[in-house]
Amino acid sequence: MKMIGLIGGMSWESSVEYYRILNRGVRDRLGPSVSARCLLWSFDFSEIEQLQHSNDWVGLGQRLADAARHLEAAGADALLICTNTMHRVADDVEQAVSIPLLHIADPTAARIRAEGYRRVGLLGTAFTMEQDFYTGRLRERHGLDVLVPDAPDREAVHRIIYDELVAGRLEPASRAVFREVIGRLITAGAEAVILGCTEIMLLVRPEDSAVPLFDTTEIHAEAAIAVALDQDQNRVSS
Repeated sequence: MKMIGLIGGMSWESSVEYYRILNRGVRDRLGPSVSARCLLWSFDFSEIEQLQHSNDWVGLGQRLADAARHLEAAGADALLICTNTMHRVADDVEQAVSIPLLHIADPTAARIRAEGYRRVGLLGTAFTMEQDFYTGRLRERHGLDVLVPDAPDREAVHRIIYDELVAGRLEPASRAVFREVIGRLITAGAEAVILGCTEIMLLVRPEDSAVPLFDTTEIHAEAAIAVALDQDQNRVSS
């Protein structure tokens, strides 16, 4: 089994889910006493958040690249950045190491295309919804037509993520907000919706949407299992 290096702590609420999905998936495939071989580098998210909102992506790239080098030196065979937003610096991470980085958008897009959808809504932080590093990859590499919420809805989703979900707060009123935002994306033509922040899956459930939801946390972690076990890797390739 290959060793998976996890760049996490952004936030730890979703990193816990990665660890759970990885270990559950390996156990289900290989037997009840088997667990995943993985290494976790966990950041203090308060420091990452401050750099994000001060627009210091150079500093963020340096920090994640340093984490990647440490994980490679410790024996990781492949890397995951356990957050959608920080794929803004995925190129910095890839350039820092010789082991592969499994980009979160690639297995997500592969799953969406395999299920026959092309026009998708995207929910995430303002960085993920508004900057081209994520939507551009989905469009240019995978041929998806990506819709994002309007400005007030983007602001509401971003606020809920940073003020509540990263702190483990799951508020019924915020779940209702997500339902309304999803409904407007569907009205705009979305055939499916990407939960493009790894904490959203803590709050939003399939019954909150009239179209399929694609949870990037679970898809990304399941793709890592395939890499670790050398199973169906064509399914998650870009």
